[in-house]
Order: sequence, then structure tokens, then C-alpha cells
Amino acid sequence: MNKFYEIYLDIKEKIESGFYPAGQSLPSEHQMSQDYGVSRETLRKALLTLLENGYIQKQQGKGSIVLDIHRYNFPVSGLTSFKELQESQAIHSETIVVVNKKIPAPKFLVDAGLLDADEMVIYLIRQRLVDDEVIILDKDYIRCSIIEDLPTPKMENSLYDYIEHDLGMQIAYAKKEFTVDRVTKEDKKYMDLNSDTHVVVVRSDVFLEDTRFFQYTESRHRLDRFKFVEFARRNKV
Repeated sequence: MNKFYEIYLDIKEKIESGFYPAGQSLPSEHQMSQDYGVSRETLRKALLTLLENGYIQKQQGKGSIVLDIHRYNFPVSGLTSFKELQESQAIHSETIVVVNKKIPAPKFLVDAGLLDADEMVIYLIRQRLVDDEVIILDKDYIRCSIIEDLPTPKMENSLYDYIEHDLGMQIAYAKKEFTVDRVTKEDKKYMDLNSDTHVVVVRSDVFLEDTRFFQYTESRHRLDRFKFVEFARRNKV
């Protein structure tokens, strides 16, 4: 393993454990290069990796500032189920299905050309509890012409696991939209908002491998518990 990466992992662990708390400056580059017995160039590679992964921010005159990492990372570009997010980040959670019923295709999906007016969909609402608080509300519309039934016990485990493993379908891609919206009556009813007036909303049109649209999902997140992340590299044109 490269020395800079060993240093990165050590500082990362110290940030995650609270040894270096959010808002505090890391020791100077000179001090840290002496502590680790490496050159300034090697140390700077470690700090750059911390910066790229959202652990620190460089600030003129203050050096490397530790960022608040006590939010769950939600990938922007990937198509990840909550169960997969939960397992990858060791989130201890519970899912409760509060609505699971068939309804006529909603007008906004018909107007968007995604559904026909005479179609039926399964309307699914799930609460995501973390530390005994509902911090996510997931609302899904699933085409009945593709999936006839969604057993509630399976939905309290994973919708995508059921679709891909039980039904043998392949979920391929999605079109996503991210907004910050005012809370609704439904949010107030089903979420623990702690007086929040807005939530982060991720809306997705989801398609199978054969390009058929099968799901519209609206995932409503409490502002203080998530950060939405993506690695981006600047390309000059």
C-alpha cells in the first residue's frame, strides 16, 4: 500500500472517530509530515485524497478544516436501493410500509407520457427509520402491467431485491431530479421533521433493461441527516 494512502486511512479513521472533530483544523502540514515521517509531497497526496472524499476543506489561513461527516452519503449518479445504502454505510434502520394499494395512474405521470390514463399502479409509501426517527419517506408508483403485486413483508426488506431476485427482472437506469421542497402535510404526518420547513426530494423515473418504464419514485429526505455526493473531475474545454 502506498504510504500516502496509509496516512489517508489513518486521518480518515481519526475524523470518523471524532479524534479530529468537525470544524477543527488539522495539524500543520509541517507537523504532520514530521509525525508520519514523510515528505510534504507525500502528506499533500493524503490530504488531497481526504479533500476529494469530503473529509476536509482547504481554507486560506486556516489550513485543512475537518468537515461534518456525520451525515449519510447518498450517491447522486448511482441507482442504489436503501438496503444497499444501509449495508454499505452500516446504517441501523427499519422500514415500515404505511401504504400498499392499487390506484389509477396519477395525472402527473400520464401528463408526462410515462403512463396511459387507463393504467393501474401500485402506490407504495415506506417510512425509513434511523435511530428511531423517520428521516426518509419513500413514495413509489409501480406499473401493474409489469408487476402485479408487492408483498408488504418483502417491501419492508427491499423493493429492488424483490424485483431482481424474486421476479428475475433487471433494473437498468433512471432519470433523476433533485430539489429542495417545502414540507407537505404528508411529510408532517409520516416523518420526524424536528421543525424543518424543507426536505430534499429525489425524483426518479426508473427503467428495466428492456427500456420499459416501470417505476416512478419520490424519496423525501430530512435535511440534516444526508449529504448528496458525487466525485467530479474538472475537464477543460
